[in-house]
Amino acid sequence: MKKIIVIGSCNTDMVIKTDRLPTPGETVLGGTFLMNAGGKGANQAVTAARQGGKVTFISKTGNDVFGKQSVELYNSEGINTDYIFSDPKNPSGVALITVDSHGENCIVVASGANGSLSPADIESAKSEIESGDFILMQLEIPIETVEYAAELASKKGIPVILNPAPARTLPEKLLKCLYVITPNEHEAEMLSGIKVTDWNSARKAADIISDKGVDNVVITMGAQGAFVKEKDQYYTVDATKVVAIDTTAAGDSFSGAFCVGLAEGKNILEAVKTATRVAAITVTRMGAQSSIPFRNELALLEVEKG
Repeated sequence: MKKIIVIGSCNTDMVIKTDRLPTPGETVLGGTFLMNAGGKGANQAVTAARQGGKVTFISKTGNDVFGKQSVELYNSEGINTDYIFSDPKNPSGVALITVDSHGENCIVVASGANGSLSPADIESAKSEIESGDFILMQLEIPIETVEYAAELASKKGIPVILNPAPARTLPEKLLKCLYVITPNEHEAEMLSGIKVTDWNSARKAADIISDKGVDNVVITMGAQGAFVKEKDQYYTVDATKVVAIDTTAAGDSFSGAFCVGLAEGKNILEAVKTATRVAAITVTRMGAQSSIPFRNELALLEVEKG
């Protein structure tokens, strides 16, 4: 089985659901508290593991209860956690989320140890990275760490998949190290300057991003589906029709499943088709990792769709 190395963030999401968001200086009583595992890197690692991938997760936590709980969770998913580093100075990443009765939210993220995952840590995991068949990353860790890992893998001929979230501009040096980049509409606009609203604008954006150095571009477009530029070929993949309840982790579940598809020998288009179905199941459930489906659930969805 081919090995997937996921390098990225892990957070603990602390959510309070209440009737309304407080104004500055106000206390609102009567909320319901939920605590969920999250973080883009962790979400993608968990998805890949649940879809049958052989996964190593490289990340950084604080030496605290949240970090220890996170590692236990990843171990229970069958993920190799040997390269989750512990930061003695910074706490584990947390997100404080308040959600009102209309679904509006207010979020504050303390990146904590995620912000100290360094190129030196990547160097410490060099042998593991070089033993991988695919590298999957996001942007909730320092950009210099992403660049270092991408360059290391690229020199060894290991395909690098980057989910460029949260949105930001990227150096062309990094783009040239990538096998596939998987932005959503907003991230694609940030990278290309083209507002992505339909297949035509997606194609224009994909061409501009590709011209910067990455041959393969997959733009995820929510309920529309995904636009695929595979070298000189273009494809559109319609989304599976579902009733969305919570879009948290939709992009992450897409990325993790997409990487597993590639690891199993599927071409980019076929891997995208599978990934859209995984994301479709994810948005029908609440939460981040709690919403991510297992492989057998994907088979059930395919049966239902005929």
